[in-house]
Amino acid sequence: MILYPAIDLKDGACVRLKLGLMEEATVYNPDPAGQARAFQDAGFSHLHVVDLNGAFAGKAVNDAAVDAILGAVGAKMKVQLGGGIRTMADIERWLEKGLARVILGTVAVRDPQLVKDAAKRFPGKVAVGIDAKGGKVAVEGWAETSELSAVDLARQFEDAGVAAIIYTDIDRDGVLAGINWEATIALAEAIRVPVIASGGLASMDDVRRLTQPDAAKLEGAISGRALYDGRIDAAEALKVLAGRR
Repeated sequence: MILYPAIDLKDGACVRLKLGLMEEATVYNPDPAGQARAFQDAGFSHLHVVDLNGAFAGKAVNDAAVDAILGAVGAKMKVQLGGGIRTMADIERWLEKGLARVILGTVAVRDPQLVKDAAKRFPGKVAVGIDAKGGKVAVEGWAETSELSAVDLARQFEDAGVAAIIYTDIDRDGVLAGINWEATIALAEAIRVPVIASGGLASMDDVRRLTQPDAAKLEGAISGRALYDGRIDAAEALKVLAGRR
């Protein structure tokens, strides 16, 4: 069970949004590379990064910050990146820079064949980000909601070689309300692709919830605000997930 600390990038800084609203951004660290090193020093082996500006713009915007993060942690952390990655050239460029995975969100709805082609071309390095509001998939940086359900979208990639599905409940994101366990576990049980829970991880109780039998199908979970605010102690959380306490 992997706990992914999150670095969300807005205008070059490390922020957290509330309910996915860009105007509800709290700056936690103006130095994303320094924040990545801090997570690495805390014992994390994986890192989840999102280019928020890029998600809205449909192209990379915070390239310099992502490059700095990759330079700071090197091969010591497996970094996955989402936001504004919409073409095969984008995917190839980022993977060549050393990312462990790219996360495809909007393009998974707009051009699912691209996702399938990329997953075949880059085995184990393509994940699909499914962001849902009221059970329906949101795209374009959560600015638009489609009529597609999260499960229906995920099933399109069952046999495509996608490494993981990152499922975010937008209504839980950044408000410390706890993960939507019912929807997340239902998705994990409906598909064979590993699922990573995102949105709402709020406390050590949520971390311990990840160790329950019905959550065993999850690959892990992403935590942002709760780690920054100290509601989740990194050392304790890693021990819990490693089964040492």
